[in-house]
Amino acid sequence: MEHTAEQMVIAGTPAHCFEVVTDLERYPEWVADLKEVHVLSRDEQGRASVASFRAGAFGRSTSYVLAYDYSNAPDEISWIQKEGDLTNRLDGRYRFLATEDGSTQVVYELAVELRVPIPNFVKRRAEGHILHAAIRDLKARVESAK
Repeated sequence: MEHTAEQMVIAGTPAHCFEVVTDLERYPEWVADLKEVHVLSRDEQGRASVASFRAGAFGRSTSYVLAYDYSNAPDEISWIQKEGDLTNRLDGRYRFLATEDGSTQVVYELAVELRVPIPNFVKRRAEGHILHAAIRDLKARVESAK
């Protein structure tokens, strides 16, 4: 299993970053590889607690279900995979750290365990793409909403 992380400063408040990240139904509008998101259940505050996803991965479509944890909100949102067709594990979190200039240092962490064996260099390249795209797409979405 691989644990990877990426971080970036985003010109937006931590609250705005958190708001964008927790609006799961809108992910297909700004997350390049995501095709569909369906919220399966919500918590008492109306936030998605379990959601299903369909995404492009390794030249094909993949589906997975994530369960969300808001216990450290709004500074962090984390998730664990409940089901997946290509992955045994797709657990991660976003952390939102305020900077002195009013921007946000966003840290994205991901732990991935694939069901099918693939060469390590392919897996590392795919993980790097996922991490970089996730943070880059979030930055573009938050900063375009100003």
